[in-house]
Parts: sequence; C-alpha cells; structure tokens
Amino acid sequence: MIIGTHSGLDSMNAATTFPTLPSDITLPDWLQECIIEQRSPLVCDSTSPADTTLVCQAFEFAYCLHQGQTRASGEPYIAHPVAVAALLRDLGGSGVMIAAGFLHDVIEDTDVTAEEIEGRFGTEVRRLVEGVTKLSKFNFSSKTERQAENFRRMFLAMAQDIRVIVVKLADRLHNMRTLEHLPDDKRRRIALETREIFAPLANRLGIGRFKWELEDLAFKYLEPDAYRHMQELVADKRIDRETRLEQVAATLRERLGQLGIDCYDISGRPKHLYGIYHKMQRQQKQFQEIYDIAAIRVIVDSNDECYRALAVVHDAFRPIPGRFKDYIGLPKPNRYQSLHTVVIGNAGKPIEVQIRTLEMHRIAEYGIAAHWKYKETGHSSAKLSTDDEKFTWLRQLLEWQSDLKDAQEYLETVKDNLFADDVYVFTPGGDVVVLNQGATPVDFAYRIHTEVGNHCAGARVNERMVTLDTPLKNGDIVEIIRQKNARPSLDWLNFAVTTGARNRIRQWYKRSNRDENILRGRDLLEKELGKSGLDALLKSDPMQTVAERCNYASPEDLIAALGYGEITLNLVVNRLREAVKAKQPIAKPAPTTPASPHAAYSSSAARSHRPAAK
Repeated sequence: MIIGTHSGLDSMNAATTFPTLPSDITLPDWLQECIIEQRSPLVCDSTSPADTTLVCQAFEFAYCLHQGQTRASGEPYIAHPVAVAALLRDLGGSGVMIAAGFLHDVIEDTDVTAEEIEGRFGTEVRRLVEGVTKLSKFNFSSKTERQAENFRRMFLAMAQDIRVIVVKLADRLHNMRTLEHLPDDKRRRIALETREIFAPLANRLGIGRFKWELEDLAFKYLEPDAYRHMQELVADKRIDRETRLEQVAATLRERLGQLGIDCYDISGRPKHLYGIYHKMQRQQKQFQEIYDIAAIRVIVDSNDECYRALAVVHDAFRPIPGRFKDYIGLPKPNRYQSLHTVVIGNAGKPIEVQIRTLEMHRIAEYGIAAHWKYKETGHSSAKLSTDDEKFTWLRQLLEWQSDLKDAQEYLETVKDNLFADDVYVFTPGGDVVVLNQGATPVDFAYRIHTEVGNHCAGARVNERMVTLDTPLKNGDIVEIIRQKNARPSLDWLNFAVTTGARNRIRQWYKRSNRDENILRGRDLLEKELGKSGLDALLKSDPMQTVAERCNYASPEDLIAALGYGEITLNLVVNRLREAVKAKQPIAKPAPTTPASPHAAYSSSAARSHRPAAK
C-alpha cells in the first residue's frame, strides 16, 4: 500500500532519540509514554528497561526508514507499523514482538538488510521480521502448484516460530481495516484470501478477537449487499433484544449472589455479523429463526463454579434439550473452553448462555497469545513442541507435506483442515481423539497408529459392532478389532475422510503393488510418447529432472506414482516437454529425423499435443 519510497538512512547512522514527539502522526498514549517517560510498553507487569529501549529504538528506526512513504489513503506509511505494533501489544506480545511489528515492512520496502536488523535489534527480531517478509511475498490466489508451495513454506515458518504468523495476522487485520482505499479488484482479492486463509488461521490459533473482525471485514467487501442487509436486521430490534438479555442477566446475578458465587461479569454480547450470516446459510434458516444472535456470558472464578452456575441457569430458566455443550470437559483443538446451554428466557424466546472462568475467557479472546499477555515476563515459547496439543493440527499439516505430492490434493487437504468441524470420541481407555466431522472407525484406527489401521478387521462403537463406514458422533467410545492377516481395502477410500487415513491406505497399496504400478505407469507414458521415445527418455537427464521437480527420487518412483494415480499424466508430460526444451540448443534447426532421445520425445510429444483444427 505504499505510494512513494524513500530511505531515511541517508541521515541516520544510529537510532535517533526524539527530543519531541513526531508532528506528522498522532502516536497512541502507550507509545508516547514509552518514548517520553521511558515507561514499559508491555501490557504485562514488566519493568525491564531492555524492553522499553528495544521498542523505542525499533519505532525510531522504522520512523526514519519510512519517511517520505505514504499509504494509499494518503497518510504517512509509519501509521501502519504503529497500528500493527499496537495490535501485538494488546495481545500481550513481548518487546521483541512489538519491535517486529514496527519493523515488519522495512526489509521489503527499504534498503535495510536482515543482517542489519540482527545487528541493531538481535536474532529474535530478525527471525520474526524475515519470516513476515517471506509470508508477504506469497500469493495464495495464484495457480494451484504455486499456491500449494506457498502454503508449505508458510506452515514451515510457523513451525519454526509460531509468532511469525501472529505478526502477519496483525498486519493483515490493519490492512483489512483500511481496505477501502484500494481498487475494487484488489479489495476483493485480499478479502477472499483473508476469509479463506487468515481468518481460519486466527481461529486455529484461538485468537477470537482477530478471527471475528477478519471475517466481518472480508464479508463487507466480498458480499456488500448481504453485509448491509445483516447490519439492518441486527440493528432493527437491538433495543428489545438488549432489554431481554439484561432481564436474564439481572435474574442470574441475583440467584448466583444468593449462592455465594462471585461473578467477574454477567453481560450480553452480540454475535458478529458473518457468524450469523454463515449460520443462516449453513442451516437454511431465516434471521428470525436464529436464536443465538446475542448471548449471555457468565464469567466466574473456578471450574467448579462453572458447573454450579450451570445448575443455577437451568433452575432459573427452562433448558432446551440437546442444546448443552461441555467444552470444559472436551476443549476445542484451539483450547477454547466454556459451557454452552440454551434456555427459554423471560419473553419466551431462546437465549444462549455461556459460562467460563476468567482464564478461559482470556484464552477465548487471545488464544495462543493468552499466556504471553498474563505471564510476568511477557515472553513466549516460540518453538513448536511435539507434545503440545495446541498444535496438533499444525503438526498434521507439516506431516502431509511429505505425504501429498499432488498440489490440488494438498490444497484441498489444507483448506479442509483449517475449516473442519471436529468430532470428539474416546478410546476404550478413556483418551480423547479429535477427528474431522464425518470420520469413521477407519479414520480412528489410523489416528491411533498406522499398523492399527493396516490390520483393522472391524470396530465396536459403544460396545456394539458397526460397519467400518459408520460416521462417528461426539462421545462415542470406539474399539478397533485387529487381525494379523487383515489388510486395507481400496473401498475404504470411499468413506475415510481424514487425510492421514487416506494417505496411509494409498501408501500401503503403493508399497504392496509397486511392480504393478510401474507397469501401469509405463503403459500410460507409452501411449502418450511411443515406446521408442519412452525408452530413450527413461535414462535421460530430463526424466531425472522431472522426477526431482515432482518430489520423487528417481524416474522409477515417478512412473510408479503415475501408475498408482498419485500424479497425473498431463503434469508429467508437460514437465517433460519443459525439461526437453530447456536441454535443446535454441538456434539449431530441427533435424528431419530424430537425432537424439530428446528429439524423439519432442516429435512424438508434439504429435500427441497438436491442437485440433478450429
């Protein structure tokens, strides 16, 4: 969003200390106090002078570098890094994260190098700034193969330091807030990318306040008419709705107080617009049929008080059967915890009530950042731990990178995983297993272990024998029956829904039928290239190049994958054509007869791919 470019380094050899505050931008109070009074910039209780110095110097450095640059809105460009740093501060980020917020665009938009960032601000700041810079270059709306590669790189960056994506989310949120200054086509592209990629990532990280605003802003630009209509519907009876909620809240406040249950807060909260709209579309309902447009939130001190408060709610108001969810006993994968129930309110209309502790509320709002915000040091554990349940979904995405060679399949898997609803089932020993909605005993078996899946002969759900294609429901207790001579069936691919299970079924067949797959792959290529062209190519450099480009160690592995259907014939032939063309001399006239294996392939491939006459 930069209009002009200029480097302030010409007159700056070291970070400058402002004698007075800049006059071309209004700084937030916390930053003014940090610069003038040397107060700590952190939300958490930290008196570390190092954080104050780091943040001040990062702002001053960014301010000088971005002088002369403006945004599409016409405001000084430095307003964007300041806003990003403020969002990271509100999340409870450390001095390193706030500094990275100020500096996240300097490598891309100025002449400063990553080495200089490290020299001035340290290795951690460099890693975050460099990581965000790389993410900024990814184009998630590009063609399939390029898009898949961008996803792979992004998840690797997240695994190396999860804070990279949090800085990127703050950057994206502020850009979405100022999107109206861009051309319409660019607005739609960025909004679509936000809805498909960044809002689901914020949700997976549990950062609710980012997720809701990103979704609503994307909704505003992608479906402006529907957005305005939802605004009108929500505003229409807002006063009546708020009155009903306050009556329920007053009743609960009194009843809880009588039992000595102290509440931090009992209040009504509106659902965000896209959440209501999405629910209407998903459930095919009218606005008047959606009962949880607003909800009562009850925040108490302990888990025990959550369940006591639930009893009070159900005693004061009639609960609706089947509408109770216990996310305290079974937290969501993003660590969200709360008790949800729906009751009939004073006016005879359904009202959702959410009950949680203050710590649960912080996690619901800040997700992965909650432990940064409320720990004394304000520092985070950046590395991905294999034992950390918060990142199960990210570990799976990283594992799939090596398993899935086909770009389209990988993309579908990633998006399915980011958006997927979850079902919670139990092993006979009581361990919780989280699977995608619609998962079957086969998915469960492969989630436990590959060998359990490969030798699965049947399943019991809640102590009853079921077929392997039975969809599992929340709370099911699943037991897999294994037999030594049992083997996977290709039919399982028709109902297995998790990528892990589908991958392992394919891998078993690929290993077990390798010779057959190679013959099938050769047949496909022979039909396309001719036998002589194929034999010549199999031992050539272009064939090895194509295999490596498709992430296979040898041409034989590539042909086996082609025979199995892991990669398409069209992709292999196109890649071969490119590789052969790259090997041929540019100015050399075409021979009348094939002079080399490469030429044999070229003439054959040309005949196979000659377009039909129009």
